[in-house]
Amino acid sequence: MILIDGKHTSQLVKQDIVRQVKALTGQGRRPPHLAAIIVGHDPASETYVRNKIMACEECGFRSTHIPLESNVTQEALIGKIRQLNADAEIDGIIVQLPLPEHIDEGAVINAIDYRKDVDGFHPVNVGRLLIGLPCMIPATPLGILTLLQRYDIPTAGKKCVVLGRSNIVGKPVAQLMMLPQYGNATVTVCHRQTQNIAAELQQADIIVTAIGQPGFVKADMVKAGAVVFDVGITRVPDPTRKNGYRLMGDVDFEEVAPKCSYITPVPGGVGPMTVCSLMQNTLKAYEGFDQ
Repeated sequence: MILIDGKHTSQLVKQDIVRQVKALTGQGRRPPHLAAIIVGHDPASETYVRNKIMACEECGFRSTHIPLESNVTQEALIGKIRQLNADAEIDGIIVQLPLPEHIDEGAVINAIDYRKDVDGFHPVNVGRLLIGLPCMIPATPLGILTLLQRYDIPTAGKKCVVLGRSNIVGKPVAQLMMLPQYGNATVTVCHRQTQNIAAELQQADIIVTAIGQPGFVKADMVKAGAVVFDVGITRVPDPTRKNGYRLMGDVDFEEVAPKCSYITPVPGGVGPMTVCSLMQNTLKAYEGFDQ
């Protein structure tokens, strides 16, 4: 069994980006520039944005942090996005989710120029992904794709089972794994209405799970030699820990890991790849991916 180290891989990816940025600036070009909008003061969201700003510094990018109060109007937020769309010095735009209840997330996502949508949530990027055109790939699915490539894990013709059908992970992962230029695999998507999920998983060469149910996948659901990507991350009570909890994925790691050829831990697997994927997308936006 090989443990897939997302933390180490993310550092390697960022080192590659640094080399590319140095080559660009060495030619007299400006560095890529990411703008991050955050609405309100949710501690988790503030941490996520801070990590993204730090990653920009590591990669040699410029970044602009735009904090807005939680009572900002939808019109004012969209007005700010339009300013960023029109700014030729801004390559990527992220709006940290979730947003306050009075703001329509869909309207905000639609307001971002799809060429600057480094989260990959804009309907144009979703549609381009569906038919295999160049696009911004959502960060977590791109992280999984990068790990598959970096670890030289074969995917063509393999049976891939995706647990979960979210717009952020499940659907784009399934599409990537199906497309010939990426996974070229045979894909099954399971969800809460799927009958006999265990039987589907038992046939899988590659499992990607993102359902937020700690320990759901057990050893008897996984065939020997399977590759497992665990995107789930849930706090479960643990009185032995100083903070009173531990992080657990959708997979019962202790049970399942011995059966796998490759598996991601939680934490330290897919998670660290998400921010570096945003950096990859920002560089892609800078270079003009749809030209």
